[in-house]
Amino acid sequence: MKFKCNKNSILNEISITQDIISSKNAISILSNVLLVADNNLLTIKATDLKIGFETQIPVSVEEPGITTVFCDKLLGILRTMPEGDIKFSLEEQKMIIRSENNNIVFQLKVIDAEKFPALKNVSDNNYFSIPQKDFIEMITQTSFAVSKDETRYFMNGVFLEKKENSFIMVATDGRRLSFIKKEFDSIPENIESSIIPIKILEIIKKLATGEGEFLIAISDKTIFIKFDDNKIYSNLIEGQFPNYERVIPEKQELVAIISKEDFISALKRVSVLVEQKSKRVLMKFYEGSVDIYTEETEIGDSKETLSCEYSGPEFTMVINYVYLQDPIKVMEEEDVSFKFTDPSKAVTMSSVPEHDYFHIVMPMQI
Repeated sequence: MKFKCNKNSILNEISITQDIISSKNAISILSNVLLVADNNLLTIKATDLKIGFETQIPVSVEEPGITTVFCDKLLGILRTMPEGDIKFSLEEQKMIIRSENNNIVFQLKVIDAEKFPALKNVSDNNYFSIPQKDFIEMITQTSFAVSKDETRYFMNGVFLEKKENSFIMVATDGRRLSFIKKEFDSIPENIESSIIPIKILEIIKKLATGEGEFLIAISDKTIFIKFDDNKIYSNLIEGQFPNYERVIPEKQELVAIISKEDFISALKRVSVLVEQKSKRVLMKFYEGSVDIYTEETEIGDSKETLSCEYSGPEFTMVINYVYLQDPIKVMEEEDVSFKFTDPSKAVTMSSVPEHDYFHIVMPMQI
């Protein structure tokens, strides 16, 4: 096996494979990345048995071959190499990695490729297409609300549901909920509702250009996605996702509209003195204004007043400031609306004018 390729071309792909490979794995075949050099292409594969990844990059192949090498150390080597081409060769169960002028040489032990687990596959007939731009927006509007509590594993992913000619994506951690719904021209009738692990969605968002189409298949409790020269799949999360429709308020009569940029800036300043365990900030709405402030602690307190469109009764709520910050960062328009009815009931945040997404936050007790 002998091939040569540009440093940045292979570095980008190996960094993705390291994201996929579980850090919990000991030095074993699952810590390795599979490399196949043939026909002036390098095929790269990685898996942690739950997620599988395959991609191809153009290289100059002198001798075709196949092997696996410890991914973490390969990534470390590539990062330290100078810009330009890198030469790879397989010699006596070692991967020899040289700089273009041969003055830098690394040797990595390899494991036979026969021990590398086979990646899952699905028939091409199972795939349907979705614009990358739309699917990435759905991930962006929901992924931050996924629960990190592993005991509630059924909320450790984003719920995908088909309704008529639309896809709905929902994420929740029990204190907040993010929702987006988009219509598509051609969605197969037999798509079952699924809970997609956050890890694969983050990798897709990192890899995708936002141009062209995703080819997606859901089969045998697995989601498969193809785009550009990449193939990636993941086991779906099994379990019953919460009934999100019960959380969505039917009617909220009080509405306040605030400049998004002003609100983000104020929240950033006020949160400097927030109590970091609870992350509580208070919002007091009154005619034409809103006070954003923290409770007094032994360190101090902070307060900022913003103008807003509001003409209802005086109203104070307590909210985790992170739950305000996260959704506002991904909203597209210049203004954001807050809809509410009671200090202890759900607050709905959406852009102005409204799009196909919204975010629900549960206040804390005053």
